Parts: sequence; structure tokens; C-alpha cells
Amino acid sequence: MNKTKDLLITSFALFSLFFGAGNLLLPPLLGYNAGQNWFWVTLGFVITAVVIPIIGIYAHAKLQGTLYDFGKKVSTIFSFIYCVLIYLIAVAIPSPRTAAATHEIAIHPNFGTSPLLTSSIYFILVLVFALNRSKILNIIGKYLTPFIVIMLLLVIGIGLYSAQMVTNPTQMDTPIVAGILEGYQTFDAIAAVVVGAVIIISINIKTDATFEAKKDLIKKSGLIAGFGLFIIYAGLIAVGASYGTEIDINSSLNNDMQRANLLTGISVKALGDFGYAVLSVLIALACFTTAVGIVTGTADYFKGLINNSQTVYVVTAIIASVFGVVVGQLDFNTIIVIALPILLFIYPITIVLIILNAIPNKYATALVFRVVVLLTFVFSIPDVVGVISPSKNLSNVVSLIPFAQYSLGWVLPALLGFIFTNLLVKKT
Repeated sequence: MNKTKDLLITSFALFSLFFGAGNLLLPPLLGYNAGQNWFWVTLGFVITAVVIPIIGIYAHAKLQGTLYDFGKKVSTIFSFIYCVLIYLIAVAIPSPRTAAATHEIAIHPNFGTSPLLTSSIYFILVLVFALNRSKILNIIGKYLTPFIVIMLLLVIGIGLYSAQMVTNPTQMDTPIVAGILEGYQTFDAIAAVVVGAVIIISINIKTDATFEAKKDLIKKSGLIAGFGLFIIYAGLIAVGASYGTEIDINSSLNNDMQRANLLTGISVKALGDFGYAVLSVLIALACFTTAVGIVTGTADYFKGLINNSQTVYVVTAIIASVFGVVVGQLDFNTIIVIALPILLFIYPITIVLIILNAIPNKYATALVFRVVVLLTFVFSIPDVVGVISPSKNLSNVVSLIPFAQYSLGWVLPALLGFIFTNLLVKKT
């Protein structure tokens, strides 16, 4: 019974640490724009927002170390720089984004408060949770997540039941690629390497079980959380597609407002006036648990980096929370725009590190790590430059790289590098 209880609590906590602002706001508009091709966009979205992150949790179960262990086969310097970048990105973008989404959708329309007041109260509460480190898994897994899941299923179930199920014509040339790239915006692959470490430390605090027992717990928890994410994402995308002819989205608005208006419209149509209250609470809780995971994971890393110092943990948690307040003044859409070039750079590297750490060691030697990561880095550069400073010369370069027009130019070089390096290692 204790094993079952621990499995459910860990699974729920993991789901909740993954499920934040982008996870709730992105899928419905994705389905709305995909229209009749919502299935294919769901498939693409699930690849980067569910499959890769859960492989990341499996890699954590296999390593049972910290984020540093993900990149150390490349080199110790690379791993240190990668870790610092990941945690800086986490506290600079997805964490403040949760506060921005909570303010814009749940708080400001009801209370008319300023972003500064909302984000200040929000991150004070995040800090309180982070400073009570040993209780995080139980509080989130036992109480917050079941409530979030029930409300999500309520919105999706009643939404699908009450919709006319008439979709718009698709607005996408390649729905599956659109889904893959939109999955980047959930930050779930980055979340996997960050919150996976949080889960491991939380388990180690609670139990002195064997390595294999903890590995089994983490793997099963990852599968359950992944299944939950799949159901929720597919449901939200299907709901967005199903209301294609019932809710009119003003295309002149920025994507942020389109997402918020669509989700609000769906909630109100499904649940009446009560729907907006449900949506407000749902967004606030989903965002809050993710912010707690990010701040805690960042503080855990720097604590371990500097002599396992509790003082360092507290100071890092405070700095991360203050940073969240400052960046949280920006609106949700601005944060997404800033995030895109950063994601096109760090996300592919994170994906290949996750996969290489998950596969058997004989296929993932230090040389394989170095070649695949280097190729991924080099062939991601055109994607990043293309967003920051597009040019005709760059377009000519992109046209020579397979899949580069879809911002996936790194995929084939990384795959070929993996195959040929393994053949070389086997031969020698």
C-alpha cells in the first residue's frame, strides 16, 4: 500500500511540476488553428511536450544524479555551462511566465491589480514552498495536483460534450511540424531535466530505498505523469478544434490574447459563468506548482554546487523569486517572443542529451556525446539567426540543410553523427 501511495504521490507531483502556464494556454489555440488536422498537430505536440520529457525522466531514473550528470560525458566545462544556462533560462522565462499568465487571466480581470502586486504575492508564496523543501512532494502530489486534474477533466469533458464539433479549415501548411515547434514553448523538455532532479532529491529526503527501487518508482511515475499529460494535451487540442465555428478569435490580437480569449470562451460555454472562476483557479494553481519546481530545482543545483550549503539554497531561492517578480512585469506574449530564439538554441541540445542519456551506454560513449552535441549546436545556429536577423543569404544556406525550413535542420546531422560515430567506435 505504501508503494502504491508513493507512486501516486510522485506521479501527481511530477505531472503538476510539468503542467504550467504554456501547457494550459498553448494547446487550445493550436487545435483551433489546426482545425480538421487537429490529430496531426496533436501528434507533433506530443513528441516534444510528452515523449521527450518522459524520456528525460527515464534518463534521470537511470542516472539518479543531478542535471550536471546529463552533460558530463561531453566535458565537465560543457556540463557546467549547460547547467548554468538551463537554470538561468528557467528562472528568467518559464518561471516569470507563470506569474504573467496568472495575472493576465486569473487576477487582473477579477481584481484589477497591478502586475507588480500580483507577481510579488505570487513569488512570496513560491518562496515559502521552496523553503519548506522536505514537504513539497507531499503537498503538491497529495493536494494540489488531484484538484488541478479534476478541474482540467471537467473543462475538457463538458467542453467536448457541449461543442458542436465543427472544425475550421486548417491554417497550417505542415500541422505535425507546427505541433513539434509549439511543443518547444511548453518548456517540457527543459522541465524534465530540472524537475526530474527535484523529484530525485525529494525521494532521497523521504526514503533510503535501494537504487533499483528508486529507479522503478521514478520510471513508473514518469509513465503515469506522461499519460496524464497526453490525455490533457489531446483533450485541450480537441476542444480548441471543436469550437472552431462557435468562438470567433480576433486575429488582430497578439497570440497571448487569442489564447486567453479562446480558453475563456471555451470555459464559459462549457460551464457557464462558473467556468471563468474554474479557469482562474486552474491557471493559478497550474502555474504556481511549476514555478515552485523551477525555483526549488535551481536552488537545489547551486546548493549542491557549493558544499551542499543550506545558506546557498536559501539565497538562490530568494534571488530566483525576486527575478521572477521583475520579469513577471512583462506580458505573457512578450516573454514567449523573447523565449523563441533561446529555445531554438537550447531545446535541441537538451533533446539530444536526454536521448543519449536514456539509451544503453554502449551506444552513448563520450565520443558519441561530443559529436552529436556539436553537430546539434552547429546546425541549430541558422534557426536562431533566422529568428533574430533573417536575411536572403541565410535563406540560401537554410535551403541546403534538410528540414531547416521547419527549424529542424539539426535533426538529420545529429542522427547521422550518432550512427557513423557508433560505427567508428565499433570498428576500432
